[in-house]
Amino acid sequence: MRILMISDVYFPRVNGVSTSIRTFRRELMAMGHKVTLIAPAYPQAVADDDDDIIRIASRSVWQDPEDRMMRRSRIDALVPQLLEQQYDIVHIQTPFVAHYAGVSLARKLKVPVIESYHTFFEEYLYHYVPLVPRSVMRMLARRVTASQCRAVDRLVSPSRAMLTALFDYGVRTAIDVVPTGLDVKQFVAGDGARFRSKYVSAVDRPTLLYVGRVAHEKNIDFLLNMFVYVLAKIPNALFMIAGEGPARSHLRERAQCLASTDAIMFIDYLDRETELLDCYRAGDLFVFASRTETQGLVLLEAMAQGTPVVSTMHMGTHDVLEHARGVQIVEEDEVAFARAVTNLLNDATKRKRLSQLAPLDAAKWSAHEMTDRLLKSYIAAITQRQKTLLQRYAPPQTQ
Repeated sequence: MRILMISDVYFPRVNGVSTSIRTFRRELMAMGHKVTLIAPAYPQAVADDDDDIIRIASRSVWQDPEDRMMRRSRIDALVPQLLEQQYDIVHIQTPFVAHYAGVSLARKLKVPVIESYHTFFEEYLYHYVPLVPRSVMRMLARRVTASQCRAVDRLVSPSRAMLTALFDYGVRTAIDVVPTGLDVKQFVAGDGARFRSKYVSAVDRPTLLYVGRVAHEKNIDFLLNMFVYVLAKIPNALFMIAGEGPARSHLRERAQCLASTDAIMFIDYLDRETELLDCYRAGDLFVFASRTETQGLVLLEAMAQGTPVVSTMHMGTHDVLEHARGVQIVEEDEVAFARAVTNLLNDATKRKRLSQLAPLDAAKWSAHEMTDRLLKSYIAAITQRQKTLLQRYAPPQTQ
């Protein structure tokens, strides 16, 4: 199969969408499919692009310096080149320039178009346009999402929660639940001791870990407030926050107000296939409290490394955590969350048991299996398009 993907984000921009695209793309190519990706060009050099990644000139985005906006005219200019490739389907990954350009490309290439809905914009947009009332931004997000979903042949949701949200918006386009799976490399044990020796002055400190985008919608403020209660019981505890994002400066200021300067550590983005694995292994516990996740891939990555998870369970994290045994699910209450963390930090036997169970939970989320499910979505979209064309152009029945 020949697949054309288009996205407003991709590496070197690190987030769940970039990871999802790379994971599915690698699996699809390993199965023998051709996957071309159209993505923004970034100011940073990208060393590992292959010949089927097309970078589009882009400009910065207001209030979000990590992201880029592709130039639509440069995408439209690709049509003659893309027509020669005879693609079978267009797969849109993000709802900005990529959505409108992707729908247009699919029409010009005369192929079906499928779209993944990775982000719960109803709760996301408010943080980036705070001057507009939250209710207005929620209504706008719902209307735009419903309109975009009507423009494609089929949708992919990473979780049941996102599927339910789309259905509540009035979306009636066919939706398949296809989470992002884990590559086998994610199960190769990292070296936590090596990471601690590099970043932590006292390598035996009880350590909490958050990995991911450092953004307002991730509810990291809650984790910082919770950590104050942990410090009251375990004064030498350390909280490592690994990642970058628009809330980083705000969270640094909060951290300075809440705790001593060496109790909360901020670490930049780490290479996903080397040092990030070490980072996951370096944590005694992985903590998470986002309310807006459509899946929560970092939870699976932590579990694959045998790091016990303490987390609330909202939106897409429900699918990941519901039947997991290497995790502890808690309510979104700072004191209750801190109590669960403190008890686990003080109970090495229970932590070890959760650490042994966590990789078994993560193993259920195989990238190969999830890619098989994505292929079925592609085939369903192609089959439906062919059926529609046959009905449209079939000769009238004679009596």
